[in-house]
Amino acid sequence: MEADGFVPSSTLESPAVERRVTGTIAATGFGILGNSVLDATGGFVGSFTPRMTGEPDFVSMLHRATPEPSASVEPEVDYEGLPQGAASSTHMLAGAVAGIMEHCLMYPVDCVKTRMQSLHPEPGARYRNVMDALQQIVRTEGLWRPIRGVNVLAVGAGPAHALYFACYEKIKFSLSDAVHPGTNSHFANGVAGCAATVLHDAIMNPAEVVKQRMQMFNSPYRGVLDCMGSLLRQEGPAAFYRSYTTQLTMNVPFQALHFMTYEYLQELLNPHRQYNPSSHVVSGALAGALAAATTTPLDVCKTLLNTQEAQAVHVIPSRYISGLSEAFRTVYRTGGVPAFFKGVQARVIYQMPSTAISWSVYEFFKYVITKRQHEKRLRGDRDGDK
Repeated sequence: MEADGFVPSSTLESPAVERRVTGTIAATGFGILGNSVLDATGGFVGSFTPRMTGEPDFVSMLHRATPEPSASVEPEVDYEGLPQGAASSTHMLAGAVAGIMEHCLMYPVDCVKTRMQSLHPEPGARYRNVMDALQQIVRTEGLWRPIRGVNVLAVGAGPAHALYFACYEKIKFSLSDAVHPGTNSHFANGVAGCAATVLHDAIMNPAEVVKQRMQMFNSPYRGVLDCMGSLLRQEGPAAFYRSYTTQLTMNVPFQALHFMTYEYLQELLNPHRQYNPSSHVVSGALAGALAAATTTPLDVCKTLLNTQEAQAVHVIPSRYISGLSEAFRTVYRTGGVPAFFKGVQARVIYQMPSTAISWSVYEFFKYVITKRQHEKRLRGDRDGDK
């Protein structure tokens, strides 16, 4: 006769018996198979076989098999998995701080890059390399000249990077779950980077125009407001977005390549996706260098559209250089293929620390903010239990 949970040894191999035993274990926490007692995981607990001298009895084995109550272990903070309802604000705040620091700290090198991309540099603005350019600018134009215009860039970088990172994280996780649930998707990273760039550039483009006009050698503007007013009076509102399509054409592949490379390197250097400053710095720097070198020709065209360099404008019949195709033809007529790589050294030198700073600061603030929210939630849970 078979009682519930008891199985004759002659039927041990039957699949039906195996299912019944499993069901009994699931319902009661224990099951009896032949002369053996199994726990909820199927592990051996005790036996009804008469014990030999010196062997422990069943009761003592069952008692020892009962698991000890484990002390409550506080879960590790997973800063990649942000608390519900706080993700967007966390990403926006972290992104804003990262963007401002990135652009402000590397602004002098950005000034050099703009000047080295000039198609017809004046005699006083011809430089051998980045260090030579910085030394000449400080020596001939003053100590503060390399950071002229940094204020307008800081104002634009805050909201631009806030939307940039928030949009990127939201789309990345949503699309990754749809394409490859539970895994990282390079396709999702690339699409998220492209979508975030559209919002970022819509805010940054006017700031970029003003910034580059003030960075040029012998810039005629007294300050940011004077530059903005002069552009509105002489060239109209369209001047602030003349390079927008070119900037998107450059930044969409730039950011797609940048994010895909960064996420790929994170998989190699930081597979558990923990807060690891050194991996964020290395991944960000290498991703930025590769993306910067690849898109330099488009950056040269963007600089020409933003600055409307006088010597280059005289080459064409129209009053202003407008559109990527016209900028492309102007650059090629002026200096051939090498002209498309003017300032590539300064661009890579600018982008490597720039993206390293951006990612490390972003990941740091994301970690700190998430940790504080996690601790606040734990305090609330403890207070609720009292």
